[in-house]
Amino acid sequence: MSEQVVASSTTTPAAAPIEGSGAPIDLSGEAIEDAVEIRLPADSAFLSVLRTATAGLAARLDFTLDEIEDLRIAVDEACALLLEHTSHLGEELHAAFTIHPHALDVLVKGPARTLPERNHFAWSVLEALVGQVETGVSDHGSWIRLTHVGGRRT
Repeated sequence: MSEQVVASSTTTPAAAPIEGSGAPIDLSGEAIEDAVEIRLPADSAFLSVLRTATAGLAARLDFTLDEIEDLRIAVDEACALLLEHTSHLGEELHAAFTIHPHALDVLVKGPARTLPERNHFAWSVLEALVGQVETGVSDHGSWIRLTHVGGRRT
């Protein structure tokens, strides 16, 4: 695969409630302002692209500087788990950002076939940085969904 970054943006209707660790965050009934997808090589050298996208999208929601930095760190840590701290030639890392009026939802999919146990330190970091963490494993790799509620209030 050539080294390229592919991004797209769409506007879609509201999503169902998000469940995972902690109390579910119900985003149903809220309009989605935008959805942005980024696909890039499964190599940690490209993680700066996702960190920058995370910061830019969180800024659109008027998140505080601390919230923006927390999200950047959380996305970076989630990607490190999905890449298993190594590069995967020919494979991709996918990130889907869903912007709600009061929340940013980040779904990252990567080539890792397994994820660390939930008592691993990385999960403590993720759960401390964002409001909601969900995970899963499929035949094609693993995924981590991070949801943070914050920013502007109406």
